[in-house]
Amino acid sequence: MRNNSFSIFQGQITGVFGLIGSGRTETFKIVSGIYKRDFLRGGAIELNDRPVRYVVPRQAVKDGIVYVTEDRKSEGFFETMSIAENMFGGLLAADREKSKIISYAEMQALSKDWSKTLNVRAINDNARVVELSGGNQQKVVIGKGLVQKPEIVIFDEPTRGVDVGAIAEIHQIINRLADEGLAVVVISSYLPEILNLSDRILVCRQGRIVEEFSPTEATEEKIMYAAVH
Repeated sequence: MRNNSFSIFQGQITGVFGLIGSGRTETFKIVSGIYKRDFLRGGAIELNDRPVRYVVPRQAVKDGIVYVTEDRKSEGFFETMSIAENMFGGLLAADREKSKIISYAEMQALSKDWSKTLNVRAINDNARVVELSGGNQQKVVIGKGLVQKPEIVIFDEPTRGVDVGAIAEIHQIINRLADEGLAVVVISSYLPEILNLSDRILVCRQGRIVEEFSPTEATEEKIMYAAVH
């Protein structure tokens, strides 16, 4: 990865577009502590004017940064566990549940609240995540992140492999988060999604952010040209 210079703002959706191998995902995995940064040439990350350097994701989560993975089946959920167990797992990962004894009633209540908020549809409350449709699985992954009460949410390919109805619902969730004042990043290889959601558009190429567009000036042609040349 090369040094990058860009900013993310509260109450905005920052769209990030890049072709495969452009470094878009790697850049934000470094930001969220999933990938390690080069300590000598890795540049600097500032959160609210404070320099930060995350070695593990938990540090970023404690500072309010959540990364919603593009690979939900491998990285996003425990497929043989229930919706409630997965949601509560997000709370445990954030270290916000101090009790060493897990309350089943609390776990179920948390799951019901977030399932209602995100409109997760399942046969019953104890359904395993593997039994859900792709769109509902994705909502569970999103819910696992949102229970951590983040200030910055990074969505990586948030609608990959989900049906049209779920795409609209996930877009509504993303827009609502920005309206609530969170800083939202959407990484996507689907240009119509980037153009539809973004308040600002960043283009990534060869490990760097090479161009920024406002929604009024952005077109598919301009974005693709910047991604290639």
